[in-house]
Amino acid sequence: MSLVKNNTDIALLERINTLERFIGNTPLFPLQQVFQKEGVKLYAKLEWQQLGGSVKARPAFNIIKQAVQSGVLDTGKKLLDASSGNTGIAYATIGAALGIPVTIVIPENASEERKLILKSLGAELVYTSRFDATDGSQAKAKELFAEAPDEYYYADQYANDANWQAHYHSTANEVLQQTQGEITHFVTGLGTTGTFVGTTRGLKDLNPSIQSVALHPETALHGLEGWKHLGTAQVPNIYDATLADKNLTVTTGDGYDLIRLTANTEGLLLSPSSAANLAGAIEVAKELDHGVVVTMFPDNAEKYGEVLRQIIN
Repeated sequence: MSLVKNNTDIALLERINTLERFIGNTPLFPLQQVFQKEGVKLYAKLEWQQLGGSVKARPAFNIIKQAVQSGVLDTGKKLLDASSGNTGIAYATIGAALGIPVTIVIPENASEERKLILKSLGAELVYTSRFDATDGSQAKAKELFAEAPDEYYYADQYANDANWQAHYHSTANEVLQQTQGEITHFVTGLGTTGTFVGTTRGLKDLNPSIQSVALHPETALHGLEGWKHLGTAQVPNIYDATLADKNLTVTTGDGYDLIRLTANTEGLLLSPSSAANLAGAIEVAKELDHGVVVTMFPDNAEKYGEVLRQIIN
């Protein structure tokens, strides 16, 4: 029995090593039409161009990799976590490729496209009230894990250091290399906060003069998928507020206004959260005389059919 289990573990680790080539290493896109100012350059990482289709592929993969390597996750357990959609899809994509079953606790008002993708990938879905957002989903996931700890590996992306470490070891290095070390400002919105925390820590370790700007939604009832209004929501354990050199508020309208413009001028169909990141990055860039501003486009518009219908009508 021991030999079979060891062989199974080795095979799983080999599959993880194979998949790792398809995580990260996303292109850095120059935005030259939606913003123009002499002496200032604006770029965005196209994060949907990796396995899993969003920025969440980085933390999801690292969480799974570290859990398998440490022995707390094997093919005999289900991966369990709360998600508003993109992390769940990343878990389900990677889990399917590795033979690891996935259970996602998700708010009932998640987009139909997200639900369909998750089901198509074989994920088990547990729904929570739309009024409790992802805070309610986290509470339910913890409850499920407490009831059956031997059945699940609870990934807990909001408190798992493997989340931000994924960006520390990959995103920060990619951004620095792709800008030939010229980046002056990193700008991104806050959700689980892993992207901001990990990339900022990595960039500042490489060059302490780089400024990081954290973007926040205007109210608790915003329309930016994946973002958290930290003033009213449960603050993720991995968040470090001291990392931000500046905090900016971005409205849902700011993001939506840029979706059509970016499609027509840059050829990019952005999700609301990507467009909101762009709005914040433009605000930062406007204040500069010289600089290189980099933001993240977490995903594209493929999972937001209703948003696109609103934009074109």
